[in-house]
Amino acid sequence: MASGTQHATEQIDQVIVRFAGDSGDGMQLTGDRFTTSSALLGNDLSTFPDFPAEIRAPAGTVNGVSAFQVHISDHDILTPGDSPNVLVAMNPAALKANIDMMAKGTVLIVNSDSFEERDLAKAGYGSNPLTDGSLAAYTVYEVPMTSITQEVCKEAGVKPATPSAPRTSSRSG
Repeated sequence: MASGTQHATEQIDQVIVRFAGDSGDGMQLTGDRFTTSSALLGNDLSTFPDFPAEIRAPAGTVNGVSAFQVHISDHDILTPGDSPNVLVAMNPAALKANIDMMAKGTVLIVNSDSFEERDLAKAGYGSNPLTDGSLAAYTVYEVPMTSITQEVCKEAGVKPATPSAPRTSSRSG
């Protein structure tokens, strides 16, 4: 999508958004920040953090996918929702682990930077779902999230390797 492209705005009374990526990618933090921002706007919400069953499964594999789902509404709600309207997938494994819960016609926002041959193979894809037509029933937005993050970090004076560097649960210092 070209920058500056205009789209019609649609007002809805509720939406279910699911953020998914590798365990350790910050999906729980992202979901928490998104939830907090929505609450500050006066919306009702319900959340569902979804942690992987495996402890530190290999990065990029379906078993290592972590997700955070938030149901946002302008009226009272009681559940985090059954089927998301929007899936934000940080890598092919996140897409593969969550695509079955997405109804046809829903929105997929994918980190296009992570759909390289190696990433696709680790997730068990034989072809790239962004180019093979298998996602034709969805509205797909390809966003180079890693590149954008690295550029912003560079402008902020953060080392270029930091945004995609491996993370550990313990920090010294």
